[in-house]
Amino acid sequence: MSQSSIHPYVIVAGVDYSELGDFAVAQAFLLAKGHAHAEVHLLNVVRSAGVGVFVDTSDGVLGMTIEEAAHRLKDYAEAKVALVTEPGGLERIVTHVALGAPGERLTQMGSDLEADILVVGTHGRRGVERLVLGSVAEGVVRMAHCPVLVVRNKEHKLRVPEIAPPCPECLETRRTSGGANYWCPRHSEHHPRAHTYHYVPRNVAVGSHSNMPLVAPMTRDQ
Repeated sequence: MSQSSIHPYVIVAGVDYSELGDFAVAQAFLLAKGHAHAEVHLLNVVRSAGVGVFVDTSDGVLGMTIEEAAHRLKDYAEAKVALVTEPGGLERIVTHVALGAPGERLTQMGSDLEADILVVGTHGRRGVERLVLGSVAEGVVRMAHCPVLVVRNKEHKLRVPEIAPPCPECLETRRTSGGANYWCPRHSEHHPRAHTYHYVPRNVAVGSHSNMPLVAPMTRDQ
């Protein structure tokens, strides 16, 4: 089989010049090393600014021409490749600059290239709180037609609510009451009166009402 007939493992990664974006690119290179033939496509999405574009960088938002944005991404890619001491299956790196919404453009690029996987950071410089809702990563996961690797730096601490384990007294209440009561006296104050139903199967002829209603309330007090 000729080299040209081998279908490469295609990885598309988003670049936003943030620390987390660097981490996403590093993960893309790491994925490439695990395959015999792989190519990485790095995409930087910019915003239109009249005759030029706005580019998010580590130094803030900079205005430049689309050609300058393309050269900046090329220099960035070359610098990152220089850090890869063992390229493994990495055979080709291609850089792309596109206009539009980052999530949509990254997903479309993946579709256009028949990518095997997309790599995207969770929040870039937009804040940890946007990890799920409204983030670029959320949009990519929702729209992509291939697997998506969502990465974040392990040093970032997510500020998410801490879910407590079940209350031992509530568990004991459920056990001793046979499931008739769910909450211990302390927690029952925080729960409104619940209505529990059990299923009554229809095992009589259609039209008969001797086995109705379909569900029947069980009496319980809390």
